[in-house]
Amino acid sequence: MIPSILPTYARAPLTFVKGQGSWLIEADGRRFLDLGAGIAVNALGHAHPALTEALTTQAQTLWHTSNLYNIPQQQALADKLVDASFADTVFFTNSGTEACELAVKMARKHFASADQPERVDIIAFEGSFHGRSSAGIAAAGSEKMTAGFGPLLPGFIHLPWNDHDAVAASITDTTAAILIEPVQGEGGIRPLPDQCLKGLRDLCDENGLLLIFDEVQCGMGRTGKLFAHEWAGVEPDIMMVAKGIGGGFPLGAVLATEHAATGMGPGTHGSTYGGNPLACAVGCAVMDHVADADFLAGVNRIAGQLRQGLEGLVASHPDVFESVRGSGLMLGLKCKAPNTDVLNAAYDAQLITVPAADNVIRLLPPLNISEDEVTEALKRLDQAAIQVAST
Repeated sequence: MIPSILPTYARAPLTFVKGQGSWLIEADGRRFLDLGAGIAVNALGHAHPALTEALTTQAQTLWHTSNLYNIPQQQALADKLVDASFADTVFFTNSGTEACELAVKMARKHFASADQPERVDIIAFEGSFHGRSSAGIAAAGSEKMTAGFGPLLPGFIHLPWNDHDAVAASITDTTAAILIEPVQGEGGIRPLPDQCLKGLRDLCDENGLLLIFDEVQCGMGRTGKLFAHEWAGVEPDIMMVAKGIGGGFPLGAVLATEHAATGMGPGTHGSTYGGNPLACAVGCAVMDHVADADFLAGVNRIAGQLRQGLEGLVASHPDVFESVRGSGLMLGLKCKAPNTDVLNAAYDAQLITVPAADNVIRLLPPLNISEDEVTEALKRLDQAAIQVAST
């Protein structure tokens, strides 16, 4: 008999009932150090006072009105994002998946509005993840994501990751955009080199294409800058954001230049819940923290401590770990042992990590994790590695 919750998740046998900062409390009272942050969502940890205050204050005033009316909190958050980024305009969604849907629509609508309706193809890459909607799985293109869900949305060209020549050779008169994660998350924490991001920007400029960055996982301070593409000194035309932007409250956004948003007038897109007062009140509180230069400097400092410790673990456990990869507090341990063994041993050490492709475990702690907590996390990872090596 099918359970009351559709069985689409292979859930760990853990039930968390409370969160405090970088810690999760299980129903049986055990305290787990959280290096997953809800898959890079809890950017400021659990029950952060500023987010709790923003949510409760707004909840006592007004929850939802719909986008039929002006929403002051939405305007405030849009202004913060525009002021801190390349963008001229923002559309709010409830998730990264919804942001992908709009990014695809916006790119195609841009060219249709420019009397180039034939330009619909979007170049995407092996190992990518753009959500689980029809557009998202079609963009990723992997058998794992698409099997059984045909017919797929057409218009996506799938290329090897980090192959500039293949991208250049694939551009035709029907190409509209290039879609890429500056740092692949689900694909195994793979940062695209800065020169490659610059090369993609150049290709788009030379061929009149739009460049779309998926920063759903790598954005909002995760790499030590507000957005990961800032490290390369390039800017996209369209960008997808979610996860950390709401600090745990469901919220996403598409940021775009005025040029890219050409054609997106009244009636071209919408969302009943997207950008409601509750979500945007929390989003404003998140931005007040993660967009601060001193806060981002702290992210980079802690990231250096964590990475140095992880390199030491790789050296100490060469039969378990192979290498460290990633940027900022979006790090991955490439494993030699099965990553599921490491994941489960970490659970035994009361440490939360997140699996990824390419036999990687992801380390995505709250951005405000302390130095002492990083030291404790490394100790628990060491315990997990010892357990894996002994079995």
